[in-house]
Amino acid sequence: MTDTVETPQPPTPPADSPRRRFFKRAAIATVVAALATAVGFKALAFGHGFGGWQRHAFMGEHLDPARMDEQLDRMLKHLYVEVDATDAQKQQLAPIVKAAVRDLMPVRERMRDARMQAVALLSQPRVDRAALEGLRANQLQMAEQASKRLTQALADVADVLTPEQRARLAERVTRWHGSRG
Repeated sequence: MTDTVETPQPPTPPADSPRRRFFKRAAIATVVAALATAVGFKALAFGHGFGGWQRHAFMGEHLDPARMDEQLDRMLKHLYVEVDATDAQKQQLAPIVKAAVRDLMPVRERMRDARMQAVALLSQPRVDRAALEGLRANQLQMAEQASKRLTQALADVADVLTPEQRARLAERVTRWHGSRG
């Protein structure tokens, strides 16, 4: 008769531990930051390079709403071509995308202000850990709000597109990001 020896397994943390929640929120913040960066670079690609307002907007300065609408219109035209959108879909998609951008712009400004505040806190002779923690918690909350709004916009866009158009768009996004992971 053979006795099997069981190897003791390390204890697993509870499913909703503070550490797990922190990493989950950090992952969400990272995804939102990556999406924002991708959208920013995509907007630059549709513009006129790094000249004009894009350079300033890229560095975190104020965006001119009229120029932003022009950039969004240009980006939407590319989307329409990619998915072969009908006129009815075009009329539905533009307000969804523009409303999402309008809703997310204040978050962008608050995130920029928070980065400046973090630099100020870290440049003090004595680091205020409580203030940094409060700033971190606030950043996670803003990232959560942005993530929810972005997810809502993506779902609204998906509702307008047909399954074939969504598949075509997904394939195109995979090609755009395929070599970079």
